[in-house]
Amino acid sequence: MIDIPTLETPRLRLRPYRLDDFTDYARMWADPAVVRFIGGTPLSREAAWIRFLRQIGVWYHFGFGFFVVEDRTDGTFFGECGFHELRRAIVPSLEGTIECGWGLAAIAQGRGLAREAMEAALVWCDAHHPGRRQTCMISTGNTPSIAVATKLGFREFARSDHHGDPVILMERTAGGVTG
Repeated sequence: MIDIPTLETPRLRLRPYRLDDFTDYARMWADPAVVRFIGGTPLSREAAWIRFLRQIGVWYHFGFGFFVVEDRTDGTFFGECGFHELRRAIVPSLEGTIECGWGLAAIAQGRGLAREAMEAALVWCDAHHPGRRQTCMISTGNTPSIAVATKLGFREFARSDHHGDPVILMERTAGGVTG
């Protein structure tokens, strides 16, 4: 069994998923404000369940994955962030990279929490997967996430199309500068 870490920041706790997170998780991914730039279509409970299980399973096969992001003080579910290997049908390919991502519930957006969470996650990733190429894929219209990625040290390396949506592909050197 893999040891999934728990990370803490001044405001947040990043921790492994628990089954009792699913109700909040499904609610978040059913919210049009959350999925606006992530596929564009709210997820059904069934589709959210599949995504939920995928996030947990990645840890067991790759030694990295996503974390639940919660309020460090009261445990309020804020969303998720972390790393995956999705084998996307996209050119150029992201396969073999550590693809970074984040998604926050509407109550957590616009407060600097995505950056705070990903900074902690990237410090962990840099220490446990040194030298691995880190990438992210962001919808061209998702200005807030592009700003977060840039502050985390990601730089655009290509533009592409993913399921009919124009996306920016970005990369970061492990241990890269945050700003």
